[in-house]
Amino acid sequence: MVHILLAEDDLDYAFILKQFLEISGFKISWAKDGVEAYALFSTIKPDICVLDVMMPNMDGFTLAEKIIESHPEIPIVFLTAKGLKEDKIRGLKLGADDYVVKPFEVDELILRITNILKRINKAPVFKASAKQMVIGDYMFDIENFMLTHNKVTHRITEREAHLIQYLYNNRNKLLKREDILKEIWGNDDFFLGRSMDVFISRLRKYFKEDTSISILSIRGIGLEFNVKSNN
Repeated sequence: MVHILLAEDDLDYAFILKQFLEISGFKISWAKDGVEAYALFSTIKPDICVLDVMMPNMDGFTLAEKIIESHPEIPIVFLTAKGLKEDKIRGLKLGADDYVVKPFEVDELILRITNILKRINKAPVFKASAKQMVIGDYMFDIENFMLTHNKVTHRITEREAHLIQYLYNNRNKLLKREDILKEIWGNDDFFLGRSMDVFISRLRKYFKEDTSISILSIRGIGLEFNVKSNN
């Protein structure tokens, strides 16, 4: 049974949401604010987190940052009443898997959760025969989400790891933006495109110590992840 951590400060809304999710076959652990949710997270180790953005004591964004820092593999869905472009982009920048704007039908949330879990369980491109991968002068620890150059190690998110692996597996060739978005994010809408741009900027910073590695943006088409051979 899929275990969901639900963080929602509106008691009536949380009760209804919890009921519907349980009827749909999910196990739900509910917290009424971010602080309570973070303490609960450490205890229950959920399969996915559904976090309201606006909560007392600790908001959903701060909570997500803490969760991603220690467990980057856990998928996160944000619930937001604002529907502002800035909030959506901020959530996606943090590495969230999706967002749902209130008010919404519970069926929509269930569909989004199900699609995320399907992507994670399916994930054919991310199954590697080796636990580590050498990319230029870097060592990429696929299972533990770590990218190391000399003695400097970056702890990356699961999505960053998936993106690195996908780009490397398709290195030295032009990839269309929509293909990358559909493969890593599951969709190619405007907000996910903005999120991908942020992720690509991060990867450029991670790989900047090795001049044989470059990520080129081809305007209007896509990207090239180039790795020059040392031979």
